[in-house]
Amino acid sequence: MAQAERGNVLTVFAVLFAVLAVSNLLKPLQLHETTGFVLFGARLSGMPNAIAGILAGLYLLAYAYGIWHMKRFVVGLAHAYALYVILNLLLFMYSDDQEAQLGLFYLLYAVVAIGVSLGSAIILTKRKAELA
Repeated sequence: MAQAERGNVLTVFAVLFAVLAVSNLLKPLQLHETTGFVLFGARLSGMPNAIAGILAGLYLLAYAYGIWHMKRFVVGLAHAYALYVILNLLLFMYSDDQEAQLGLFYLLYAVVAIGVSLGSAIILTKRKAELA
């Protein structure tokens, strides 16, 4: 069976998830004071930040790989990630973190994060029969 063509949208999503993976893999370096990984609304630091950043980075690399190679396993990853993104954004919004205040940047970030993660899950689900 020939591999399905990914198309432009899924190609962009795969690249975005790969870039996000690299960003998360760099979280342990804490290159900026607000770069700690946010897990279920709480910004992490220290060893929890390092562990969560690395695990999230590896997850996103697997996600990007699955999209790039049109693998069936990516559908489950996509749904789990979309749910996580939505929960994480909601919980962060209600946290004590100053950055979580509902400003224009946070609103735009939330729209893009939910749009890409949920959009990817929807597209992959619709194309599930084409996945290897």
